[in-house]
Amino acid sequence: MWAWPKQLSSRGIIGMNRRNIRYIGRYNDRRLYPLVDDKLQTKLLAERHGITTPALIGTVTTQFGVKHLGAMVANVAGFVIKPAKGSGGKGILVIEHVEGDRYIKPSGVALTLEDLKRHVSNILSGLYSLGGSPDVAVVEALINFDERFSAYTYEGVPDIRVVVFRGYPVMAMMRLSTAASDGKANLHQGAVGVGLDIASGRALRGVQFDRARYDHPDTRHELASLMIPDWRNLLMLAASCYEMTGLGYLGTDMVLDRDRGPMLLELNARPGLAIQMANGEGLRCRLDSVERRADGVDVATRVDFAQHHFARRGELPPPEDAPPLAGVAANA
Repeated sequence: MWAWPKQLSSRGIIGMNRRNIRYIGRYNDRRLYPLVDDKLQTKLLAERHGITTPALIGTVTTQFGVKHLGAMVANVAGFVIKPAKGSGGKGILVIEHVEGDRYIKPSGVALTLEDLKRHVSNILSGLYSLGGSPDVAVVEALINFDERFSAYTYEGVPDIRVVVFRGYPVMAMMRLSTAASDGKANLHQGAVGVGLDIASGRALRGVQFDRARYDHPDTRHELASLMIPDWRNLLMLAASCYEMTGLGYLGTDMVLDRDRGPMLLELNARPGLAIQMANGEGLRCRLDSVERRADGVDVATRVDFAQHHFARRGELPPPEDAPPLAGVAANA
């Protein structure tokens, strides 16, 4: 269904122009963009600030260095190759495990070392980078997937996007990979977005291709029972990225590692607006609320404020036979 701009505005939905001018233009100093546009710089910056990220195996910076890729990933059970300056999930290659001289993707497709080298060479040439500029290939350790989410995703690791404004986590969603998205957690490619209650980390509503979704399209598992563990620590991690980068309007992408808990995957200085659709609510009221807050508030206090003022009741219908979630009534 379509809605008139006035109807969207009445629900607090912000569009691209307001996002770019009112928030990104005012609160994000352009000189800081390289800190988040380059995934390698982001990773190194996070390490200096004590923020957990997937382990760095190595980098390939020149075409000459491509020939050393085999030695770099030797004896590594699984890994990810990504462009440092890529966007929208493009150019990310996930190798789930290795069988002899074959590198197996989550879909089961087998690649050779020559395939990997060709992919890295394409990254270096700028095929996936912003503006087509020469790039660097980053090789990271594979995330130890938390099996609690296996029924909610397909051939990929789900991630959690939290929009952080002036250090306050204002809205969140989990992105679940699907067959349509080729195992990538990217909404534009067909992943499912599930809005999350800032107070509790519980599912609010799901969308895929701009339409409501109540179950995963591939696993058929209902989405109402989705709840993120260690939620407050994840929000604390997201909120602390404000001090780390100095950017006032920021998208933080995180994953849950089975052994290490919440980890920062990457940052975005121009986070998309589809998170509003996943939550069934606009960002404007929350952003206005944060703008009225004074500067100099510590991370824990900012998270407390967000969890108290941005709490929501779920919209997804709970499964008939599901027990209450974490001691809270399922229809709460």
